[in-house]
Amino acid sequence: MSKGTVLIVGAGHAGFQVAASLRQHGYAERICLINDEAHLPYQRPPLSKAYLKGEGRPDSLMFRPDKFYRDQNIELISDRAAFIDRSAQRLLLASGSFLDYAHLVLATGARNRLLDLPNANLGDVRYLRILDESEALRQRIHTARHVVVIGAGFIGLEFAATARAKGLEVDVVELATRVMARAVTAEISDYFEERHRAAGIRIHLGVQATSIENDGDKVAGVSLSDGRHIPADLVVVGVGVLPNVELAAEAGLPVASGIIVNEQLLTSDPNISAIGDCALFASPRFGGSLRLESVQNATDHGRCVAARLTGDAKAYDGLPWFWSDQGDDKLQIAGLTTGYDQVVVRGDLKARTFSAFCYKAGQLVGIESVNRAADHVFGRKLFGMNRSVAPKQVADPSFDLKSALA
Repeated sequence: MSKGTVLIVGAGHAGFQVAASLRQHGYAERICLINDEAHLPYQRPPLSKAYLKGEGRPDSLMFRPDKFYRDQNIELISDRAAFIDRSAQRLLLASGSFLDYAHLVLATGARNRLLDLPNANLGDVRYLRILDESEALRQRIHTARHVVVIGAGFIGLEFAATARAKGLEVDVVELATRVMARAVTAEISDYFEERHRAAGIRIHLGVQATSIENDGDKVAGVSLSDGRHIPADLVVVGVGVLPNVELAAEAGLPVASGIIVNEQLLTSDPNISAIGDCALFASPRFGGSLRLESVQNATDHGRCVAARLTGDAKAYDGLPWFWSDQGDDKLQIAGLTTGYDQVVVRGDLKARTFSAFCYKAGQLVGIESVNRAADHVFGRKLFGMNRSVAPKQVADPSFDLKSALA
């Protein structure tokens, strides 16, 4: 069991979970949670879903009220980490103060990838990742008339569905040839494209935005690579994120597409861990290294590190799962569906309840479910048991999936 101060840089899902789990495991030493946002640690998924629709107040998003941190003796420090002095095991803060640590946990997350286009710095070119951004969009959505969403990933489509439901004219611009192309199968992409188009959202695929047009300091529209111009008074950008690796890199820790950690989520420095969206971790389950952006990954990383620091060191072997709410449809994903070579669809697309079972060399690697929670739950249980189910069984509607769990 570790002794001494644990500093946690970042108060998102991963950082909060480390602090909470340490106390749950009986860790009695000092815990400091460094938060560079002016809010108590909060949940992020509702920011592009329920909260954006106007449901709830900011305090409804918080993991725990302020009293929790006082009762658990978790120090919330509103500051930004500026530099790690590894030899002295000391963290310098932007305010000029410093903190000594026995163990440092980097839960620095990721940030929005910014548009590099003319006029991309106009006030009504918005992003959606943190609470302040969601709050600003929540207010702006009431006065906007026509929004262009750049990027047809989860965040872009979630916002587009909400904006359309609020009565806005909505255009979505995507460089790829299908929506959510990097995340889901063509079967799921085609379904959601059709659903969004049916709701009145105009989707432009295979083109990219080349400039934001302005009228003074106001957004006037977006020009596309095929010569078209789309009028707009609001632009929302969802073109991916960049992991926050700079703090680690400046301290001499190895980084690539994330902060490189081993299967126990340790960096090359035995006194520093990295977790969540910023971590590129060695995966015994999948082989190679992964960097995942999901609540499940962040919270499970936090639990894994807390267990190690309290004497229960194990390789991280979490099962990835994700979800996205778009309009009236819920997409749930169990496993990792990248690299598949066969897709078997089970269910009824017309009834809006089906799943895409993804196989690689005959082995089930992931399940993408639309409004079909039972298949998602089945998949998580099956993968947790390190089992598979044959494609011909999935293709047979009379086959009882639960029998594969017996």
